[in-house]
Amino acid sequence: MAVPFNYSLRNLWNRKFTTILTAGGMALVTFVFSAVMMLAAGLEKTLVDTGSPENVIILRGAAETEVSSSIERDQADIIKTQPEVEHNSVGDSLAAKETLVLVTLPKRATEIPTNVIVRGIGTHSMELRPQVKLVAGRSPRSGSYEVMAGKNIAGSIKNADLGNKLNLAMIGWNVVGIFDAGSSAFNSEVWADADEIMAAFRRNSFSAVILKVPGNKNFIKLKKRLETDPRLSVQVKREIAFYREQSEMMSKFIKLLGFAMTLFFSVGAILGAMVTMYAAVANRTREIGTLRAIGFGRQNIMLAFLSESIFLGFLGGLIGTLSSSALQFLTISTLNWETFSEIAFSFRLTPSITFNSMGFALIMGLLGGMSPAWRAASLKIVDALR
Repeated sequence: MAVPFNYSLRNLWNRKFTTILTAGGMALVTFVFSAVMMLAAGLEKTLVDTGSPENVIILRGAAETEVSSSIERDQADIIKTQPEVEHNSVGDSLAAKETLVLVTLPKRATEIPTNVIVRGIGTHSMELRPQVKLVAGRSPRSGSYEVMAGKNIAGSIKNADLGNKLNLAMIGWNVVGIFDAGSSAFNSEVWADADEIMAAFRRNSFSAVILKVPGNKNFIKLKKRLETDPRLSVQVKREIAFYREQSEMMSKFIKLLGFAMTLFFSVGAILGAMVTMYAAVANRTREIGTLRAIGFGRQNIMLAFLSESIFLGFLGGLIGTLSSSALQFLTISTLNWETFSEIAFSFRLTPSITFNSMGFALIMGLLGGMSPAWRAASLKIVDALR
């Protein structure tokens, strides 16, 4: 017959101090594990949400980022007039020729310089990015030194708020608008008229051309035609796939670093659980002998002690995961390794992260309790009662 589960719970309750310490150690490890996974998920979501599923991005053939891409004006005109490109209600092609430059601007609080992306936008750039909403001021006018800033830039970069002037290419640009791009990376950019940006930074080519091409068949036809056109040397990607690729390297690094840290800390948590359970076995030797004498087998004793250890892991996992969920209210900034520019994003807790965190905590409890449980089950009845 099985040892009742409430027997194990009562034993944990009677050892409140050691129970709290052991569960607390597991909670700390689970918190670190969950936080790292949330960090990687938040970065990935920020970059993936930057793309729109119906948009296509055209880059130079060998370019890995928009910053390193270059498309000549005549090539951009060819791309813009492709038959698969959707038109708006007034008959204009939903296409935008954009250029990106990296500028160094001081942070608001510390004045430490950081790299910021300045995106030169076309007439239909806002129309192609429905997630971008103007929340203050207005859009920059064509042919003027005006910019609008993403809400993260407006809050973190000096002179990037509405009404101030940003110094770009030794020119003062009026900040005439603030936009909110939801959870996308556009919030970490400054937008201005593409022609003015190219003139100010002495650029003769665009970085990318954005097209709205709904439907997979249209996309395949467009991709095949443009990538085989001898006049062009371009690559054609869905915008959402392009930004997903941008997140892969940094996301993998964060996860690997997180796993290494978590494994290091988990050794201490497992050892703590083992010490706690060994102490429980030593203090309850006669009790174990009594249980064996009244008919409980070795397997039942082992399962009883394992259930205590696993419950400690469950308790620690629950506390650690719930604590890490509060990180979702934080927004942090870091360097995007692909573009070498600052990007702001939030922690993101997903069902899979919750499941993996709890599973990791239960495994710690299982590993910490196996040896003490085996020790308890191995005690001989006579020796235990003596």
